[in-house]
Parts: sequence; structure tokens; C-alpha cells
Amino acid sequence: MKRKAFGEPLAAGAAYTQAGWYAMPQRLPEPVIDRLRESVARISVQDRPEVVFEDGTQVVRALHGCHRFDEACAALTRLPVFVALAESLVGGPAYVYQFKVNLKQPFQGRAWPWHQDFAFWLREDGMPTPNAVNIAVFLDDVHAGNGPLTVIPGSHRLGLLDIDTAHRSANSQDWRRHVSADLEYTIDENRVAELAADLGRHVAVGERGSCFAFHPCIVHTSSNNESPDRRAMLLITYNATNNAPPSPSRPEFLVDRITTPLVADDGFPW
Repeated sequence: MKRKAFGEPLAAGAAYTQAGWYAMPQRLPEPVIDRLRESVARISVQDRPEVVFEDGTQVVRALHGCHRFDEACAALTRLPVFVALAESLVGGPAYVYQFKVNLKQPFQGRAWPWHQDFAFWLREDGMPTPNAVNIAVFLDDVHAGNGPLTVIPGSHRLGLLDIDTAHRSANSQDWRRHVSADLEYTIDENRVAELAADLGRHVAVGERGSCFAFHPCIVHTSSNNESPDRRAMLLITYNATNNAPPSPSRPEFLVDRITTPLVADDGFPW
């Protein structure tokens, strides 16, 4: 039986090019969010490498590669509205490069330092260019107190900035440094202050089901969760099929090796 479509394809237009940021005008339906939240709850208690914890704790920080083994997450990546948006922003066929759910648990979720995603994809995976896009979905209501994402609009147009490696680990190949609060590649706070003074900041808050796209080179961060409310944000990174890294070495749940173009599908396992 044919299932309900989520809407017509969206064009990001000049806003994304200018700001590196595009807020989608509609939210995903509540039943879809409920189904995804069920997946997150089920996966979070599983003993598997895709489940990452806050350093030194059993507090779940993130889930990775869920589209590889969870039906609802896989179906989400094929939504026509997402596939059309991704293809319009990368200029052609796209595949899922990364899939993750970043979790800020109440009073325990730690910050993500200022960084650019492309620094990791270039230096660790060998992605040729930043011709990819992140599409984010709020699985919880997000407010100023539970660790929202903050971006510097327009910073993507500066390309890859100088990276602060003062705290670089002796073993830079340890993928755990790429998913923890102690990130491998960060941007100096003084540089961030200069950028923010020139370009401003945008704090991403909104109701669950809200969706937005952001550029791999946009400078961004998120704060600690200082509230009793969880903040779960699902992120799908779509990459152009002709921009796939030639020989990535990080685990497949961080860098998917299946680079065939996605085919949009308006079905979802309700």
C-alpha cells in the first residue's frame, strides 16, 4: 500500500548559499518523530560500538550509523523531501555519508566545542571537497537551556579555517576523539569571537520535528545541557556521489562505504 508523502521537494535557494544554513518551513509529523524516538530508546540500551558515551560514564552521548540496521532510520534517509533538498544542495545524486543522533542527557550532556565538520571529513577520511550537507531533525523540543546548536552564519564561505591542535592526541587515528567532548580539531575561541563579531550567531531552537540544513564548513558549537530536558538531534549527512572519499579507514558506522545514489521513497514504517 502506498504511504503518505511528506510534501513536495524544497528548494533551499540563495539563503543556504549565503548563510550556510537553511530552516525547512515544515516539521515532520508527530508519528514519525515518535517512531524515531522509539528507535533511539531501543538502540541506546544495546551493547554495540555505534553507541558512544560521555567520557568516563555510562551516559549515552551519541548513536552512529543507525540507518545501517534500523528500519525507521533507513526510511528517514530516503524521504523525498530530504533527498530532493540534498540533491539540490550538492548539485546531483547523493548518498548517506554519515548518520547519527547526538544526545544531550538532562544535566549531563556535554558541549561540542567550536569546530567545522569538514575538518574531520577531509583530514580523517580524505573527502575531496565539502560538497555535502547536514540535514538535522529535532527529536526533542530544543530551547536555550538544553544545549542547542549555535552556528556562525556565513562562516562557511571562508572555507576551512586554521585548526587548533593544541590538545591533539598522540594517536590521531582514534575515532573516539572525533565523537567526544574533547574533539580532535577545534577552532580557537579568539578566532570564534572575531567571526561572531563580524557575522553574528544563530541559535537553533524549536519544537521537535523541526528540520534544517547546514554546510560542512559552517563554524558551530553546542553548549552543555543545564536543564532537566533531554536534547536529541538526529543528523543525516548527504554527500555527492562523485565526492566520496577514495579509501576511508574509520569505522563504517562513521563513514558509510555504500555510495550508490539514494532513491527517494515516500514510505515510512509507522
